[in-house]
Amino acid sequence: MRQVLDGQAALITGSTSGIGLAIAQAFVAAGARVMLNGFGKPEDIAAAQASTGGAPYHPADMSKPAEIRDMVRAAEAAFGKLDILVNNAGIQFVSPVQDFPAEKWDAIIAINMSSNFHAIAAALPGMLARDYGRIINVASAHGLVASPYKTAYVAAKHGVVGLTKSVALEIAQANVTCNAICPGFVRTPLAEAQVHPLAEKFGVSDEVALKDHLLAKQPSKRWIEVDEVARMALWLVGPGSGGVNGSALSIDGGWLAA
Repeated sequence: MRQVLDGQAALITGSTSGIGLAIAQAFVAAGARVMLNGFGKPEDIAAAQASTGGAPYHPADMSKPAEIRDMVRAAEAAFGKLDILVNNAGIQFVSPVQDFPAEKWDAIIAINMSSNFHAIAAALPGMLARDYGRIINVASAHGLVASPYKTAYVAAKHGVVGLTKSVALEIAQANVTCNAICPGFVRTPLAEAQVHPLAEKFGVSDEVALKDHLLAKQPSKRWIEVDEVARMALWLVGPGSGGVNGSALSIDGGWLAA
């Protein structure tokens, strides 16, 4: 695996924890140089950097287009090029649509969807000039199907899948690809924190709350692990994947098959 990404340079948004950090660690283990991005306490960011071989970090706010474009330029300056872009940053808020705060809608659309556009638009010129690039947008099972009370998240992730397809068509004759990964419920601290409140709400154990309520739509009845998503991302940027373009690849324990 050490040779798979030797000499390649990657920028991964939302990579100081969770899925993004797992992808960064997998890329570094495969030989890539990586720039991290995301929020977090200084000590957590430092730990993420340490786990990725001292990877440089850029603090761009994914809701601010100018900062996103500056981050892409910074990655190109640090590495001399940018071969891989992974748009992973995202936030969530749950509410009935009639009560959904407008500012939460705006923030989710900006960070979960529009940030992908701004990063791609900034990174593509260099990729096309070098005739090489791999773009991955981390969408969600909710980019392909819907659930109630998550209107902004579902709308944004559907938009990410549409953006992926449109970009793929534009670059189809170049040696550049754009694909989406659509995970189901992934084991992260934020997701795990939803289990106990559900247990209390329904008067059941945490185990029952996980399987019968949080993972109700996930037939496997188990978490998707961050390392599983990272391995899918690694394949999409590795050798032999150049024919995959404009795809929305599910990793959801059978959710979309049901």
